Amino acid sequence: MRLLADSCWRAAAYCLHPRVILLSLVPLALMVAASVGLSYFYWEPAVGWMRGALDAWPLLAGFWNWLQRLFVGDVRNLLAPLIVLLAATPVLAMVSLVVVAAFMAPALTRLVAERRFPTLEKKHGAGMVASVVRSVALTVAAVVALLVSMPLWLVPPLVLVLPPLIWGWLTCRVMSFDALAEHASADERRIIVRRHRLRLLTIGILCGYLGAAPSIVWASGLVFAAAFFILIPVAMWIYTLVFAFSALWFAHYALEALSQLRREAAAGAGPSTLLPPAGSPPDVAPPALPFSNPSAP
Repeated sequence: MRLLADSCWRAAAYCLHPRVILLSLVPLALMVAASVGLSYFYWEPAVGWMRGALDAWPLLAGFWNWLQRLFVGDVRNLLAPLIVLLAATPVLAMVSLVVVAAFMAPALTRLVAERRFPTLEKKHGAGMVASVVRSVALTVAAVVALLVSMPLWLVPPLVLVLPPLIWGWLTCRVMSFDALAEHASADERRIIVRRHRLRLLTIGILCGYLGAAPSIVWASGLVFAAAFFILIPVAMWIYTLVFAFSALWFAHYALEALSQLRREAAAGAGPSTLLPPAGSPPDVAPPALPFSNPSAP
């Protein structure tokens, strides 16, 4: 528990690091750049297509006429660009988050390693391709588990337990692997995951509950359409910070656990080198130590 608490407050403190704050703003910059580029090339065709789709619904013709009597002008001229914006903003936000997340966790792990574990040997137990393939496979498994468990969400307590548990399991498996991929060997990684399985899962579940906070802001953006374009970037920034905090928590915990494991291995290997070989006759004395006194009895 000491390691769990220590890595938690260190991760929270690292969230104030300028590099982490800059990384948390990258998704917003990507979303703005993508919005400007796509609107320059595709805004007019998208709005025209949406206006045609609204006109093509004969069941809504009476509704449009009723709205036109209430307001001056055709309401569809206002609704078409608004619907395009409401549909494109979450898509751009999610794509930007996915792109940044693919590079953010390794960058944050390197930050922790450079500042806190500069002498920790890198054994490169897993490569980038293996990490990506593993992350995609685990994400697919988590999505399938969520879809299968949806009927159980109708039971009131389970809706607050099952989704965070599934996402916590996914976060634990993916981020613990990424945190150890560069520094730990495959054997060391398996030992750490087996030894700290419950505490790593606890970190994942807690981060899963923290990840629900941006969802509330997303829902607020859908309800309060007037503040949609303010709440969505805020939710995006909060989610990026939660992701950064999760990656930092796993990095601090996993690298400290790896450092402890190597200290234990070094302490266990040291004395064994001073013992006589197995099967030596009892009258064979062990080799003299460099600091021993040969004239001593």
